[in-house]
Amino acid sequence: MDQSNAARSSTSLNNFSYLTISKIHPLFWMAGLLITLWYLPAPEGLTLQAWHLFAIFLTTIISIILNVLPMGALAVLALAICGITGTLTIKQSLSAFSSNIVWLILLAFLLARGFIKTGLGARIAYYFVQHMGKSTVGLAYGIISTEFLLAPFTPSNTARGAGIVYPIVRALSEEYDSTPQKGTERKIGAYLMKLAYQTNIITSAMFLTASSGNPLIVSLASTFGVEISWTTWALAALVPGVISLASLPWVLRLLYPAEIQQTPKAPQFAKQKLSEMGALTKAEWIMLCTFGLLLTLWAVGPSFGIDPTVSAFVGLAILLSTNVLTWDDILKEQNAWHTFMWLTTLLMMSTYLSEFGMITWFGEHMRTWISGFHWIPALGLISLIYFYTHYAFASITAHISAMYSAFAVVAIATGAPPIIVILILAFLSSLCAGITHYGTGAGPVYFGTNYVKLKDWWRVGAILSIINLSIWMIAGAAWWKILGLW
Repeated sequence: MDQSNAARSSTSLNNFSYLTISKIHPLFWMAGLLITLWYLPAPEGLTLQAWHLFAIFLTTIISIILNVLPMGALAVLALAICGITGTLTIKQSLSAFSSNIVWLILLAFLLARGFIKTGLGARIAYYFVQHMGKSTVGLAYGIISTEFLLAPFTPSNTARGAGIVYPIVRALSEEYDSTPQKGTERKIGAYLMKLAYQTNIITSAMFLTASSGNPLIVSLASTFGVEISWTTWALAALVPGVISLASLPWVLRLLYPAEIQQTPKAPQFAKQKLSEMGALTKAEWIMLCTFGLLLTLWAVGPSFGIDPTVSAFVGLAILLSTNVLTWDDILKEQNAWHTFMWLTTLLMMSTYLSEFGMITWFGEHMRTWISGFHWIPALGLISLIYFYTHYAFASITAHISAMYSAFAVVAIATGAPPIIVILILAFLSSLCAGITHYGTGAGPVYFGTNYVKLKDWWRVGAILSIINLSIWMIAGAAWWKILGLW
């Protein structure tokens, strides 16, 4: 009995020790940081209210980067601190929960569940493989086509990449006996894994609803007087995005080639999978029609006064009323509600930092640093710094929250057209995640398969980053000139 009690005590002590080290200590460090910032005198030109909100905001961002607690939990802490300290009123703290952009991203998460639940997402992928997969490059374009088609409706690039595309890429690799366990990863699997991840990053940049950080950018842009619609985003990203996607299989073939270049078994494999799935089910037909309706409404609806968020509500209502999705499905979509919580909180703090003059103050103090620079080279330098600082981030959203507004205000201060600044930094916010294996949620999933060695992942990612930067900042700039954006 004594030994049992001793064992339990030892276990309890071990658990307490673990809790202390992994949870309590980081929270104490963050509390210390907040208190230190709080009692520092506000810089000249800033109100005490702006400085206190900045202290809460910065502490929250650092806590997100260090993964002190889940982002949703940190959002609740931030809201509580804003309220209990009187930094913001409760009405101000909860103001972002009525944002149509935040609701759009929540609804897109819920709509994406329909692709997974009905199997339509997998069917689309196998369809492209069947018709394009006779060669490794053709197979690559099949994967790209799947990502491109699903991206507007799946705001979680992790759900899109890890939940729909990854299982198919893994199955195709194993079909060709390409596995790390057998030392045959370079036959085709390594090429496909790297391609699928890079594709996921590019498509995330192409649509407002393709990544959960994009709506935050749209909201931040409005503080600079720039309004970005779903159509404006998609149209501006179309040409550089298509060029990046079209060149990716061939560039990877040079940088990281597969040993197998012909894949005659892939179409047959996909055909067999489609045969097992059978004909389109009623639920898939409804999902497909809803998919088409939403794409149409998002493209032309604003011209008729139909807000994209209203369109998303219509799509979700169709899926619920036809029982394609149930209310239990909605409640169980944890990632959607998790994102809704932290996105509203970060958006709220960013909005009031701008309203309280923090962003303007920062821009004015940075003018001296960039004085004398023409806006084109200045914007190029600012973009490069913003892009490669993502080596320090494991989250696109954390990167956006910490640095987007600051870099945007500096770039605009050089005389660069505000909409160009907003768009370039918006697209780079997703593209920069391709440089590491931890840049966004889908990265660890693909890297964790051990198909691609770390040095190869970073080497190829670094080279592709230069290529993507060139495409988006040169071809993109020319396309935006044609569109009349500058």
